[in-house]
Amino acid sequence: MNICCIHVPMYIDTVPNRNSPPAILLRESYRENGKVKKRTLANLSKLPSAIIELIRQALAGPVQVVGQSLSGAIFGVLFVLRELARQCGLQRALGGSRLASLTLFLVLARIAHQGSRLSAVRWARDHAVAAVLGLSRFDEDDLYEALEWAAAEQEAIEQRLYRDYVKRTGESPALVLYDVTSSYFEGEQNELGEYGYNRDGKSGKKQITIGLLSARDGEP
Repeated sequence: MNICCIHVPMYIDTVPNRNSPPAILLRESYRENGKVKKRTLANLSKLPSAIIELIRQALAGPVQVVGQSLSGAIFGVLFVLRELARQCGLQRALGGSRLASLTLFLVLARIAHQGSRLSAVRWARDHAVAAVLGLSRFDEDDLYEALEWAAAEQEAIEQRLYRDYVKRTGESPALVLYDVTSSYFEGEQNELGEYGYNRDGKSGKKQITIGLLSARDGEP
């Protein structure tokens, strides 16, 4: 069965709650098999009202007025990266558990921050992790637990990514082959050499990391 999806701009939807303040949701409408459907991309309820209004204006067109100086959790970086993860199927492949969300955070933080696990925890304090990823407070131990979960689930996650890609594109993904090694230097006068973790156990030696990437036919 062929499914045709036509995307239209995102919008902010206010959903009443009986005994609580209304939920402010970032949603996307799309047409599937002739029917208009919608899906929720993010819950913005915890964001300051001024930030929500800016997002609303940005979705409607150029922002006309910023009436006050804004501060608080940074929203945009994680939101954009999370959307890319959703579009490429990574978020679906990981699933909806807390460990899956922590793993997704690790991936996104690695792209945006590129620091250690401990520094990622500190980085998260300045970003809207709860609003974008639905994650409550976590620490370094939680991230290491997520790494253990991801290692155990790696094959299943890769299989889900593969099936999702084939379903979306109708063809198998391109196969690339790669390998990485390193070599150390006895001297210090080499502009490519750097100090760092040495796989050869040669502490105090500069080294270089060498990688080879090739296509299916072996062409580098």
